Amino acid sequence: MHELTTNDGVRLAYRDSGGDGVPLVMLHGWGQTQEMFRHQVEGLAAGRRVVTVDFRGHGRSGKPRHGYRVARLARDVLGLVDHLGLDAFDALGWSMGASVWWSFVDQHGTGRIRRLVLVDQPAAVAAVPWMTETEQHESGALFDVAGLLELGAALAGPDGAEAREDFVRSMFSGDTDPDLIAFVTEQIRSTPAYAGVPLLFDHCAQDWRDVLDRIDVPTLVIGCGRSHVDPASQRFIAERIPGARLHVFPASSHFPFLENPGAFNAVVEEFLS
Repeated sequence: MHELTTNDGVRLAYRDSGGDGVPLVMLHGWGQTQEMFRHQVEGLAAGRRVVTVDFRGHGRSGKPRHGYRVARLARDVLGLVDHLGLDAFDALGWSMGASVWWSFVDQHGTGRIRRLVLVDQPAAVAAVPWMTETEQHESGALFDVAGLLELGAALAGPDGAEAREDFVRSMFSGDTDPDLIAFVTEQIRSTPAYAGVPLLFDHCAQDWRDVLDRIDVPTLVIGCGRSHVDPASQRFIAERIPGARLHVFPASSHFPFLENPGAFNAVVEEFLS
């Protein structure tokens, strides 16, 4: 494990496998950690340099009282790739990690990204009133505004731990390995409510649809058949990113890289090679 300090004084914990080949920078989702990619750090490392990081407020990184916005996380990622001297790299983002890459592209362009992998993230999470019903469905919106406020209040309230565990459980369908649910639940405990709640609100309030057609690098969009994220929303994203590929796993959760790491690694490896 390594550390760097952001330009606003926050300590970030990251892993760097070293080695030759095009680096792959992997970003985790809201409330989770770089441990989500425990099967990819080694599984994708042959002939490649793999970098993972805990966002501020998550995992082993610092937990300041400021900066819980997707745009700030994208600036932190810029600091990471600058710190490592990565002029060209592959990028993978899962869940909110995909949104962080969209913010990165929106602010800094795609000049340093060779290939992009987006895993199970709607282009817009909140069904805001000015979106038509068709737009809400296409974008994969998960909450209406009232539902988002209700979730934030529950996570910040006295029963926040229970709300957090219920939120994790909602990302699985059917019979799931209880050890896997326990692992994901344990990781989310590292993010305090004062960090997680404002970040979740900011994350869910973003609409990245206008970024999609500006992504001009080879892109793989990965969905899951029985995730809480509608796979149709992943098809929508793939259709709007020029030349993007789509792969939908028959997964029963939001976590294909944990549920079937061998298959996940094979699909990503084939795309990046």
